[in-house]
Amino acid sequence: MARADQIKALISSHLKNDGERFTTVALQLAAAEAKSGHTKLAYEIRDLIDAREKPNLKVISVTHDLADLVLQGKHSGSYSSLVVRDELREKIDRIAREFHSSEKLAKHGLLNRRKILLSGPPGTGKTMTSEVLSKKTGLPLFSVQIDRLVTKYLGETTAKLRQIFAMIRDRPAVYLFDEFDAIGTHRGMENEVGEMRRVLNALLQFIENDDSSSLIVAATNNLQLLDLALFRRFDDVLHYSKPNEGEIISLIENRLVNFRGKHDLSAIAQAALGLSHAEVTQACDDALKDAVLNDRNLVQQKLLLQMIKDRKNAYGIESGE
Repeated sequence: MARADQIKALISSHLKNDGERFTTVALQLAAAEAKSGHTKLAYEIRDLIDAREKPNLKVISVTHDLADLVLQGKHSGSYSSLVVRDELREKIDRIAREFHSSEKLAKHGLLNRRKILLSGPPGTGKTMTSEVLSKKTGLPLFSVQIDRLVTKYLGETTAKLRQIFAMIRDRPAVYLFDEFDAIGTHRGMENEVGEMRRVLNALLQFIENDDSSSLIVAATNNLQLLDLALFRRFDDVLHYSKPNEGEIISLIENRLVNFRGKHDLSAIAQAALGLSHAEVTQACDDALKDAVLNDRNLVQQKLLLQMIKDRKNAYGIESGE
């Protein structure tokens, strides 16, 4: 149930017309209800908030110091649109199930999976997984801009990390650290500056000491670049790969929906092998736009194959790869 201070904060923010504060407190309530097992109520609160007209990605007003480092995201895809292997889907479901049963696990001295590492090529569903986890847990989603943290704040990165992890502790949410390898590289690399070694050591300590209710999701395109000491800080590692023939067919069916004719999906999928999930989706979107602009009700197979070929040429992928 909502605490008295949260109820007062909701009323106060409403009377002051402070929409940002009102949303923040409401999301905290949703997270608390979800963690208590009241999933339906948590989703209803989130749906009410999402119904408000908000930009897809905006800077959150946490503090001025973090304004350009932490962004709040909105779900852009459904769970059904996440096309991954059954093994990955089971792991995602398990993370959400353990979150909702964290109190039950705690009674037996067990902790739910909270620190998750996602590894795989670009465009294979890592970011969408963080969105799915946000929706399934009822927690808001925040994205930590690792590249900006390293390039803009080198010299004060550790201090910024301390602020970010204080936010992780105080504001339960799903926190996505994208391009994690930008900061999680090997400590022994010859070309690594001393400052980055200190930052990595600090990051290792922050992750290990974090005992918040938030989910920490780190995503990397280059698993081999990560320091081995990072791995034991994570509760689970999810490996992503480019889609196989069956997954490509699912992506095409999901994307084209009513615009799909009597296509030879197996032949199309064979032609698309080597593309990522995002690249297959983009090829479908290119074909859809052409159909709409030319007032056609169906996407022609020849056109879709051409769009797939164009994508492969753009990314330097050989046919049949």
